[in-house]
Amino acid sequence: MANHTIHPSAIVDAAAELGDGVEIGPFCIVSGRVTLGAGVRLISHVTINGPTTIGDGTTLYPGVCIGMPPQDYKFKPGMATAGVVLGRDCLIREHVTIHAASKEPGQGPPTTLGDRVFMMVNSHAGHDSKIGNDVILVNGVLLAGHTEIGDKATLSGAVVVHQFARVGRLAFASGLSAVARDLPPFCIAAERNQMKGINAVGLRRSGMPREHITSLRAAFRQVFRVSRTRPEQIEVLRALGRDCPPVMEMADFVAGSKRGLLACAAAAADDESLE
Repeated sequence: MANHTIHPSAIVDAAAELGDGVEIGPFCIVSGRVTLGAGVRLISHVTINGPTTIGDGTTLYPGVCIGMPPQDYKFKPGMATAGVVLGRDCLIREHVTIHAASKEPGQGPPTTLGDRVFMMVNSHAGHDSKIGNDVILVNGVLLAGHTEIGDKATLSGAVVVHQFARVGRLAFASGLSAVARDLPPFCIAAERNQMKGINAVGLRRSGMPREHITSLRAAFRQVFRVSRTRPEQIEVLRALGRDCPPVMEMADFVAGSKRGLLACAAAAADDESLE
């Protein structure tokens, strides 16, 4: 029998599976097919609906709601859902909401968070969203349905991301940004649908080699600060990316964009102070 602790005021469904060392605090409600990995902590007043899987070592703070039905008019009460999957060692702070997928199992993936995701107070992950590893969502970030956030991206306070929009790996969105199109990897978003430069501070902190950061700066200037068609952007990025994998990654992201990219003011200078 697993070694776990459940407060007397908590309600835990018999269908739930609890790993070793799970702690379920006061007034938590765990309903349906919920799997909590080893060392998961529900501090208090946490509500989880299945199907939901939460990886080892994740901590959920008071007021968190996970696995509630999607905010989608097409989804009716009682419909099946692929649910939610959270990775390992995530920090999910007060009053975060993570909604279940809008499709049933076999017809679409669950709403998914990777490992070591940090969602701060009042942030929201909408149905069918996909969040990578080591992502930081600061207080009040709102991710609409079907959004995709790449590994190690950081979205600052009160950033909003439109449904189906994508944010690339190691990208950064400054506070109060509105992102209704795709933000390429390694870039900075600011204001409303504006792209301001390369996330040089974040790239240095990640340990990216200096020569790759220099190549990304050059690629940004040659591709986004001038007027080019999408095929021209991809062609130039692929040429510049032959000796620089991050630039080639940017090219692949641009080629896969369906919503189009954030606008970039041609006269604007790279602004690391946004971080």
